[in-house]
Amino acid sequence: MIPLIPTGPRMPVLKVENLAVAYKIRAGEVKAIQNVSFEIARGETFGIVGESGCGKSTTAWAVVNFLGANGYVKRGSIKFQGQELLGKTGEELRQLRGDQIAMVYQDPMQSLNPSMRLGDQMREVLTVHRGVSDEEATQRCIEMLDRVYMPDSAAVLRRYPHQISGGQQQRVVIAMALLNNPALLIMDEPTTALDVTVEAAVLDLIAELRRDFDTAIMFISHNLGVIARICNRVGVMYAGELVERATVQELFADPQHPYTQGLIRCLPKLGADKAGSVLYPIRGRVPPPSSRPVGCVFGPRCDYVQERCRVDRPELRRLPNGTFVRCHFAEVIDPAAWVPSTDVRVVGPNAADGNGRPILEVDGLKKYYPLQGSTLRDVVGLGQQRYVQALEDASFTVHKGQTLGVVGESGCGKSTLVRTIIGLESSSGGRAEFLGLDISGDLSQRNADLIRELQMVFQNPDATMNPAYTVGYQIARPMERFGTVPKGQIRTEVIRLLEAVRLGENYYNRLPRQLSGGEKQRVGIARALASRPDVVLCDEPVSALDVSVQAALLNLLLEAQQEDGTTMIFIAHDLSVVRYFSDQVAVMYLGQVVDIGPAEAIYAPPYHPYTEALLSAVPIPDPTAQQRRIRLEGTVPSAIDPPSGCRFHTRCPRRALLPDGGRVCETTVPPWQEAGDGHRILCHIPLETLRALPPVISMTP
Repeated sequence: MIPLIPTGPRMPVLKVENLAVAYKIRAGEVKAIQNVSFEIARGETFGIVGESGCGKSTTAWAVVNFLGANGYVKRGSIKFQGQELLGKTGEELRQLRGDQIAMVYQDPMQSLNPSMRLGDQMREVLTVHRGVSDEEATQRCIEMLDRVYMPDSAAVLRRYPHQISGGQQQRVVIAMALLNNPALLIMDEPTTALDVTVEAAVLDLIAELRRDFDTAIMFISHNLGVIARICNRVGVMYAGELVERATVQELFADPQHPYTQGLIRCLPKLGADKAGSVLYPIRGRVPPPSSRPVGCVFGPRCDYVQERCRVDRPELRRLPNGTFVRCHFAEVIDPAAWVPSTDVRVVGPNAADGNGRPILEVDGLKKYYPLQGSTLRDVVGLGQQRYVQALEDASFTVHKGQTLGVVGESGCGKSTLVRTIIGLESSSGGRAEFLGLDISGDLSQRNADLIRELQMVFQNPDATMNPAYTVGYQIARPMERFGTVPKGQIRTEVIRLLEAVRLGENYYNRLPRQLSGGEKQRVGIARALASRPDVVLCDEPVSALDVSVQAALLNLLLEAQQEDGTTMIFIAHDLSVVRYFSDQVAVMYLGQVVDIGPAEAIYAPPYHPYTEALLSAVPIPDPTAQQRRIRLEGTVPSAIDPPSGCRFHTRCPRRALLPDGGRVCETTVPPWQEAGDGHRILCHIPLETLRALPPVISMTP
């Protein structure tokens, strides 16, 4: 029996001991997780972190018995408030689920019925489990929505799920989960798909609810920054096993397992850049459950592997400092003496010097989408035409070999900007030039040479890969189309690109369905580089990937930039990644660029108030980091009818710094202010006032 960390005199809410879960298949069974042990006390958040395929979600599903028809608990114990859950009937478990045990999924639409009003779905939780009247249930639903800071709660109850934003959907699901004040709340990647500002609000909410309701929380995430912000203790999972369990402070200050150390080395630290730091991806990939090694499951990827590791599976044991680790040699491993494996190619320090020629110039670029009305006046043409002002007066210059990072919330115009530059959308005004050539029109107005020089990596590779064609064919097609490689050398060049993206020749004849998400994204990058373009536009290419795959892809893009002088525009919602990867950063809000300049200038005072709020919201993988708490009220206004004056004034937390209390922001478009070294801020607040504000983030030396 594996010993557990004592949590005081109170009985733990959840106690999992030596849990093993398997799935029946034709060939027998597949062991999904094994030897998993942990406990969670009231008022505590226990985080589970690891790469995709490590068994995090399976562990949560085992607790609530959502393993499917062919899944079952093979051995172990799951005790909830002292009572054994294994062996309970379906009716007994249904009484617990939704009442004393609640679960919040990554996608809120997995929990919401699109055909039912939100009020009906929320009231059902109370009427089924507590037998209260509809009137009392409605009042309690409104109170709980107010508790999760939902604007206009009573009106939200009358809406359908598609009529509210993703962040609001997640708040509804959290409110629904808390209606019966559950003793255990399980959250499976609840903030992955949210904007950084909404994510910060949800994480604040989770911390408040844990404190106010004294709830035990099991929090699953692949984001170490989120784990550092809200968890008390952490379990690191790899290939179905817990390989390390420690307090959050111990885990980040002194990780003991080589896998944990590798995860942390994959992360760009906020403030670090590509000129002074290197990301080290973990070699290899998580083995599938059907082919895990006999000895240590991490052995094939471990830089410290010994012969004993290949034949003897280590047990989870307690070290003198209180950390539990599943490693034979944890005491003798010195992370400070680690050197990269020869199997992993990393990109050395190199930064664009900014002296290259301007390759992309954008001046006052606009994109409006006509709004299709549904009223009779609109149909017969009597109504005034209205537009979605998706992009307004974007202006910047990108030099050869540089990277422009673009950040902002959903709906701020980031994707519209790159889609207009690439030609998927025609502009509605302004100027965009590539090497002096006008690119403000759509693709039909461009010749083959211009199309070849501008390529794009999309966020979702599934949306751009043809499932009927092999990987090799899809990478070869741009070479054939643009004639960048002689026909007799195309296969050789495709294999070279496959090896460059760390896939190899054996992937040439595979179909997209045979690849993982990270592998598909690597194919997408290889295809974008196949025509040897001058400019690559990257739209959230790493946002949904594990940290190790993310590090490998960032290194791949940097390598292409160094070897070929490729210029890039890079969109991401992770400000740490943008800071590391970019030479220049543009901050966008409601279709406008409001802050632009060198990356190091954007992340230090003077800040635009919106930039300041974004930095305050970003999760930092360091529990000792100090962040000033700045939260934006409300959501991004509609681009159909944006606010007058400064578009940010309805949410700006700094308006009071102006002598008139910010009334000028409501009526007058702010001027551009030059902060030096190419840093420009679109704001009424004087630079002297903005410079006097303290830094948002203070890192422990």
